[in-house]
Amino acid sequence: MSAVDIHRLTGQSTPKALFGYDVIDHLGEGAGSSIYVVSDRATHQIYALKHVVRKTEKDARFIEQLENEFAVSRSFAHPSLRKSIDIKVNKTWLGKATEAALVMELFDGLPMDVVPPKGIPETLEVFIQASQGLEALHAAGYVHCDLKPNNILIGPSGVAKVIDFGQACKAGTVKERIQGTPDFIAPEQVKRDAVTFRTDIFNFGATLYWALSGKKIPTLFTIKKDENSFLVHDKIATPRDLNPLVPETLSNLVMECIHTNPAKRPEAMVDVTRRLEIIEHSWKRRVAAEGASQGSKVRVAVS
Repeated sequence: MSAVDIHRLTGQSTPKALFGYDVIDHLGEGAGSSIYVVSDRATHQIYALKHVVRKTEKDARFIEQLENEFAVSRSFAHPSLRKSIDIKVNKTWLGKATEAALVMELFDGLPMDVVPPKGIPETLEVFIQASQGLEALHAAGYVHCDLKPNNILIGPSGVAKVIDFGQACKAGTVKERIQGTPDFIAPEQVKRDAVTFRTDIFNFGATLYWALSGKKIPTLFTIKKDENSFLVHDKIATPRDLNPLVPETLSNLVMECIHTNPAKRPEAMVDVTRRLEIIEHSWKRRVAAEGASQGSKVRVAVS
């Protein structure tokens, strides 16, 4: 059942307008939010709008995440990162936020967990784009902190875009509480150590592991939630173990990215991008060579 169907079945009506924007359609549901396609009345420009209503005290964090996403988004301008355009917040006369809306660029794509990349070539293409986007985010000094399949959108032409910067923060930040998604979270996030660019490399590797194998890695959050929890890196099956079509070099890169010790992961996202591009180049050369070999055999047979 789609998010739109759930929206209708639960009796939630789509508003006609929000914060001066005309609502065209309901796109789906996020964490504590509803997402719509809207039109700017003045310019007629089409956007996506993430709307949060503060129904309980706990909902305040969702408004805080919208404000954080907007602030982080102002630090980058990269085609593989979704840009925020504006933020609107309604407050009581005492200054308490009651609802908020984040206006974002509208991207024609679906989350990776809905439309997974097909085959090694498409997977490499998507993850190279995502890696380049994270490079730009890191260059601005921020860590995403929640990269996962449904935070990468894939368009009809294979264009990928990283979204949702609500949990993003400056490198070196120590979070007040555990934040992240259980199946993709890095050990240092669970331990509430300082997050670094290598934290994103772990999240990225866990997401790529899933895309290549269809399986989720065990994380410090999912195996056991106590101070004595530990992971044995060497006991985790490699992507190649689970899918023999995965090149060994790609499988090795993924396993380096998800190493439990941050110091043993690639040093920077630019290193990950470079290695992915080399793997993609090697894959294309091999396919071309195999195609030429097959063509030669056909010509010989015909002659």
